[in-house]
Amino acid sequence: MILVNSVDPLCWYANPMVKRTDAWNTRSTISRWAHVLERIGLALTGGSCGLFVAAYIARADIDLIGSAVAVLAMMLYGAAGFYLGIDLPPAPPDHRLRLPRRHGLGSRADVVELLSAAGTFLAAVATVVSVSSIVMDETARASTAILIGFGWAIGATMQIAAGIIARMPVGDSATS
Repeated sequence: MILVNSVDPLCWYANPMVKRTDAWNTRSTISRWAHVLERIGLALTGGSCGLFVAAYIARADIDLIGSAVAVLAMMLYGAAGFYLGIDLPPAPPDHRLRLPRRHGLGSRADVVELLSAAGTFLAAVATVVSVSSIVMDETARASTAILIGFGWAIGATMQIAAGIIARMPVGDSATS
């Protein structure tokens, strides 16, 4: 484990960001349990986001979400998105380019990070709109509900894609 310091070493505080460099099999039992609990929490959060978006779509009386199977599918898809796309494995230590960058926008790890962040943002915005509409007891229009549902699905798909890309070996990807 490496503690990353702030830019000024004379500063009275240290940057509290801890970067994990230990492999899974060398971590302590407490660290492993913390990671497992974190991943379960992320999956539950994604599942509840899927549930709220499904409830919002159901309020619009769209036959698309007429069954418990469709709601369960949205919950599982949201859980997969948050499980895979938020807690990305660390990038290789040599993925950063020298600053200032003269050519290109960044590395493969940077693109995956952006994909994950954008997906999380899109899924969260769709969920907040859904929950606020439900709490305020607003009547959901079919067009708005479909737009919210697609926005959430695109966000969850972006998270899943980022998680899969981040876990692929670098040599197997055409985007490296």
